[in-house]
Amino acid sequence: MIYIGSDHAGYEMKEAVKHFLEENEGDMDYVDLGVFTTDSTDYPDIAREVAEKVSENKDARGILICGTGTGMVMAANKLNGIRAASVTNEAMAEMARRHNDANIITLGSRIIDQVVAQKLVKIFLETPFDGDERHQRRIDKIAEIEQKRDHKNT
Repeated sequence: MIYIGSDHAGYEMKEAVKHFLEENEGDMDYVDLGVFTTDSTDYPDIAREVAEKVSENKDARGILICGTGTGMVMAANKLNGIRAASVTNEAMAEMARRHNDANIITLGSRIIDQVVAQKLVKIFLETPFDGDERHQRRIDKIAEIEQKRDHKNT
């Protein structure tokens, strides 16, 4: 399952990505968690919704779109189990999956165009995590940081 969301700045790109998913990734179901207009929206609200859904399902992926991708990546990464990556080119999209096991990508509608966004989404969805010991060890260390943060805040 793919969960997708945007703020007002990313709305048009989100719609283009959804169309791309329907045309090219037909076997992948997606849920659009908003926004549904170009009215001003706070990106942390959408990032939280998508990240919560992805964190509930380890096989799910997320796509978040705002003006730069930066606000969305910052907000999404606050949730445990989320490894969101802001990507602007094909190498970043591939390595986010292959080495970092990213489960959410963020895109910037003011940074890249819709054709590039579609390429990055395709790479993100089709690239597997290498899963070798070296990369898994690093993913585990990220999870340890999350646990220490949560323990410190209780």
